[in-house]
Amino acid sequence: MSSALTDLFPHPIVQAPMAGGVSLPRLAAAVSDAGGLGFLAAGYKTADGMYQEIKQLRGLTGRPFGVNVFIPQPEYADPAAVEVYAHQLAGEATWYDTELGDRDSGRDDGYDAKLAVLLDNPVPVASFHFGIPSSDALESLRRAGTFTLVTATTPEEALAVQYAGADAVIAQGVEAGGHQGTHRDLPEQDGSGLGLLSLIAQIRETVTIPIVAAGGIMRGSQIAAVLAAGASAAQLGTAFLATHESGAHDLHKQALTNPLYVRTELTRAFSGRPARGLVNRFLREHGPYAPAAYPEVHHLTAPLRKAAAKAKDAQGMALWAGQGHRMARELPAGQLVEILAAELDAARTALSGKGDLR
Repeated sequence: MSSALTDLFPHPIVQAPMAGGVSLPRLAAAVSDAGGLGFLAAGYKTADGMYQEIKQLRGLTGRPFGVNVFIPQPEYADPAAVEVYAHQLAGEATWYDTELGDRDSGRDDGYDAKLAVLLDNPVPVASFHFGIPSSDALESLRRAGTFTLVTATTPEEALAVQYAGADAVIAQGVEAGGHQGTHRDLPEQDGSGLGLLSLIAQIRETVTIPIVAAGGIMRGSQIAAVLAAGASAAQLGTAFLATHESGAHDLHKQALTNPLYVRTELTRAFSGRPARGLVNRFLREHGPYAPAAYPEVHHLTAPLRKAAAKAKDAQGMALWAGQGHRMARELPAGQLVEILAAELDAARTALSGKGDLR
């Protein structure tokens, strides 16, 4: 098992890149300085916006960090289905006194420009979501000194990641908050994702590249479990969502442990792609009717989500969260890394038979 990734940071703890303004440079810096691997999220940003955040992060820490980029999506949405959904959302626009977004605002999220920035200004680690970069792109990043990771949600996807030449695979279990990183968005497979431990075991028997485990991990004991299952590190998103340095809206942070929100659900309501969030009014009312249309639906609902946040109405916001959200701890990010590392050490000691298993 290659140690090229874990040699970059002392603790096998990766802060998941959370797009939408959550993964700020200050969060990534705090995680990296504490011995984890902090990540910036380039999704929904311009290439220059990504570059400016990289510059800011480099001014905050000298430790390794990562940048996450979305892979462009194929054009397969049914325009008629998107139009029907837009009509359904008209009442939301009236309620929040705003307009629906332009569904045709772009499909590639500035991918080529972002890749050019990463090649001209190499970062220690780059990860990719929603698909696989070309083999040429991965090789170019490797020559630039960047370690590459690609999300996979099935053993077959993981094998394709290895075949393309990525350095490691992120095994994303169905427990994960936010968007599932499936390589193809197939509505008939909604809700059929694999749990993380099962996914790690199957990927471990399919590929030889290192695995980073992601999905519902909130405690050091869970990190110990995924390492024992064959992962080299664990990636945590929801656990860092509530930290002081997170850019998440205060209502989003509070909702993680608010007893009003009793469960999470995979939904297309906000973006047109399966993503796990806390069940609120918007998700309940619109989730059953949202089409498989990403990023069209994401563009449509963007003004609604922004208006709901401005109105301090959590019932209209996309409250992304993993299944372990009730275990969130509101702490400084660096302190959370230290606590997770201590819990991991305690779990390893217990598993080795040298400590109390309680």
